[in-house]
Amino acid sequence: MADIVKKQILAKPIHLADQVIKAADEASSFKSDCSELKSKAEKLVTLLRQAARAGNDLYERPTLRIIDDTEQVLEKALALVHKCRANGLVKRVFTLIPAAAFRKMSAQLENSIGDVSWLLRVSATGDDRADEYLGLPPIAANEPILCLIWEQIATLSTGSLDDRADAAASLVSLARDNERYGKLIIEEDGIGPLLRLVKEGKVEGQENAARAVGLLGRDPESVDRMLLGSVCSVFAKILKDGPMKVQSMVAWAVSELVDHHPKCQDLFAQHNIIRLLVSHLAFETVQEHSKYAITHKSSIHALVVATNTANVNNNLNKSNANANRIQHPLGNKQPSQMHNVVATTMALNAKSKLQHQSNGLNQTNHAETSNNNSNSNSNSNSNSNSNSNAAKQNPQVYHHHSNHSVTGASMKGREMEDPDTKASMKAMAARALWHLAKGNSAICRSITESRAMLCFAVLLEKGPEDVKYNSAMALMEITAVAEKDADLRRSAFKPNSPACKAIVDQLLKIIDEGDSELLIPCVKAIGNLARTFRATETRTISPLVRLLDEKEAVVSKEACTALTKFACTDNYLHLDHSKAIIDAGGAKHLIQLAYFGEHMVQSPALVLLCYIAMHVPDSGEHAEANVLTVLEWASKQGHLGQDTAVGALLQEAKSRLDLYQSKGSR
Repeated sequence: MADIVKKQILAKPIHLADQVIKAADEASSFKSDCSELKSKAEKLVTLLRQAARAGNDLYERPTLRIIDDTEQVLEKALALVHKCRANGLVKRVFTLIPAAAFRKMSAQLENSIGDVSWLLRVSATGDDRADEYLGLPPIAANEPILCLIWEQIATLSTGSLDDRADAAASLVSLARDNERYGKLIIEEDGIGPLLRLVKEGKVEGQENAARAVGLLGRDPESVDRMLLGSVCSVFAKILKDGPMKVQSMVAWAVSELVDHHPKCQDLFAQHNIIRLLVSHLAFETVQEHSKYAITHKSSIHALVVATNTANVNNNLNKSNANANRIQHPLGNKQPSQMHNVVATTMALNAKSKLQHQSNGLNQTNHAETSNNNSNSNSNSNSNSNSNSNAAKQNPQVYHHHSNHSVTGASMKGREMEDPDTKASMKAMAARALWHLAKGNSAICRSITESRAMLCFAVLLEKGPEDVKYNSAMALMEITAVAEKDADLRRSAFKPNSPACKAIVDQLLKIIDEGDSELLIPCVKAIGNLARTFRATETRTISPLVRLLDEKEAVVSKEACTALTKFACTDNYLHLDHSKAIIDAGGAKHLIQLAYFGEHMVQSPALVLLCYIAMHVPDSGEHAEANVLTVLEWASKQGHLGQDTAVGALLQEAKSRLDLYQSKGSR
């Protein structure tokens, strides 16, 4: 609180207290009672003047409430004392003052003395306060939790680093236990001191403060208060330079804030949070881009020429020294299939960047490169343009002489962290990217253009369970956006992309295993990618069809939904996919689900059955399974025909099958 504002707030109660003292001296009746009030007013005005001298050290929120309450008490005291100044016998006789009025006023002044005294103690610095027990001020008697919150926030503002860490832990407990307490912490200006502790505290204090911030962001209004408090810049600084334990907690807090207020996604992205999170995800998963940089012009030229040959494996052999520098998360000595995928993709990325760099070489090199690239000019031009734009945004990625990592983040000491901390960091980074990607095309594009897709592929195969789950959820959200954004889908999920293939392989592997909490997000992700699969890519259908026979209704429902995205009319290859579903035995499973499935799965099963019946009406499997009978039965079920879209599908599918079966019977 500004010093001038504080003095204005305190000026009136000080003036009132002086008036009470003066009026008590002039009392002509109830002199003993007035003398007692005067004594208490003198104690109070002494404390008020002490508060005025305290400068900006007073904690604003309790100051406003305590001083306002004190002012009202002094106004009542002054009115009471004035009645004792009546002149003349008649006025004194007819001025009736109950004895209880003085007792009540004395108690109220005593409470005000206690409140102001507590305010001075709670606003004192940690050294001045020492371990003094602050007690409960009278003003908070009806709401003691408010006093506790005030005390902890005051400690956060003026205490030692250890005391501030303890105060943050107390606020974590309060915020976790009760949503109303969390709102009180925000209303009482607790966000600013917490964010300062995130920046300035010891590791324990930083962790506690970051956890408190994450717990407090339970609604859009609370998150908005944090955004005004510069939470984005504070978190960005920690993710760049902070201890890994604190970075992990900050990444979790980012995920919480974004989850409760998606509109802050872009603000976090503007503070470079995406790239910082990807860097943590990539640490010891795939190497930095700079590891693939080649410093000599001849090497640049050689790689540009070599990577334009038809056989990518030969290119990898020629640049084996670079490719072998990619580290597998488990430190395997022999390169695995996933290791080779990472190496291939990173080498291709290096090629794209180096082509852009090679434009500045001499004419001879340029001519040789042009000859070797004559069959892929359009692709090279587009790659150069995209790399040029990316280089403007983050130059250190594309310059081989840079000594910094892709994000510029401080990586000192990361290798020395214990495995649990590293795993937690990856899990929280993936969780934050999951929530940041949700429904946001720009952020999804930023993620897919980074190393994150490679990381997700590797971590789905080898990561700890929580890392796998958060990676799967992130892919589910990214693919959901790509399903609606054709440009993102075409750029991020090219069928011939090694990273995309690796991701699909891992998703299908999890679906094949079928017994994991990763199952549903992976099924959804494959369904979201339905438009990217070619007609020959039939391996995606059978695993989903097998899930139609799953005991858990929610799994069968998601499998139906995913397969519908393959078979629906909007999918250009719906005919091929519908045939693949039939060949995999999908019709008989769908009939079982439509007849006997739980309510939640009946409608999705019926919709999928309608699509494959419409697109392949002459299927012998349909006739053997009596699909037409099922559709006629379903059209008579009120709960299945309530949706007009389902009703229209039923009618069209019935008419197609009826036509075919009529022909077949002749």
